[in-house]
Amino acid sequence: MPEKTYLQALNEALRQEMERDEKVFIMGEDVGQFGGCFGVTQGLFEKFGEERVRDTPITESVIVGCAAGAAASGLRPVAELMFVDFIGVAMDQLFNQAAKMRFMFGGKATVPMTLRMPQGAGIGAAAQHSQSLEAWFMHIPGLKVVIPSTPYDAKGLLISAIRDDSPTVFLEHKMLYGVSGEVPDEAYAIELGKADVKREGSDVTIVATSLMVHTALAAAEKLKADGIEAEVVDPRCLNPLDKYTIIESIKKTNALVIAHEAVQYAGPGAEIAAMAAEEALDYLDAPIKRVGAPFCPVPFSPPLEKAYIPDADDIVAAVKSIR
Repeated sequence: MPEKTYLQALNEALRQEMERDEKVFIMGEDVGQFGGCFGVTQGLFEKFGEERVRDTPITESVIVGCAAGAAASGLRPVAELMFVDFIGVAMDQLFNQAAKMRFMFGGKATVPMTLRMPQGAGIGAAAQHSQSLEAWFMHIPGLKVVIPSTPYDAKGLLISAIRDDSPTVFLEHKMLYGVSGEVPDEAYAIELGKADVKREGSDVTIVATSLMVHTALAAAEKLKADGIEAEVVDPRCLNPLDKYTIIESIKKTNALVIAHEAVQYAGPGAEIAAMAAEEALDYLDAPIKRVGAPFCPVPFSPPLEKAYIPDADDIVAAVKSIR
């Protein structure tokens, strides 16, 4: 199986879906000849032309609103915002319009739009360009929330998101674009809402998302040296959330640690912890522990930013506090 970067996997998914279905088109700031802020749409303008790779004004409300309207009219737009932080000016179009149309029209309307947004800290982009906001979108009925951690998952999940009839928020960590992994050349779809066990273990379950999956795997290797075998579960989607895989892992390990880069307070780990407490409490031999960012804006200072982002030692400490 060929090795590809996360960025290449996303680009390939977009190209293959545009070749497969003429209703699929791309829209966003500088997605055309420039190839996107992070290069994900490189080469697509040249292949498909300006009708299907559309540069938009620097107006996120227009991007999301037009995507919702185009989707409701029968197209399958893939809209890109340069940074997830900019979604604030387009929240009405996303959570009041796109997310609710299918429900308010009794299922007669579908909104098959995919909204791609880079997020996460680590590149020195400061507080307004570095947030992890997945918990915002989890709270909105009608939105699917996808957050892949590997190139293989990125391609298969993006293909599924484009084909899905629901509006889907697709979150890409900026620090993952250069990560390589095995990715098939052919198109394939990964079921939305199906978690993946990235590492099997018997002593503790670590549920991690996005870039933190790689951090959790590094922590698992450190724990192994101390005789603790950690199982790392990647939900891949936060809505729908694969509760079954998480609970089955808890049944095996009897302990749960949740790790994400979003702020710990009211982050996605809070929902996962509540679900585990409500549905798997009898299998837990210790308190649930969460590892997340502190409740403050992402610092610009490189040393402070590094301290802000949870690392493998933070996960190790959380595990050792209950094992």
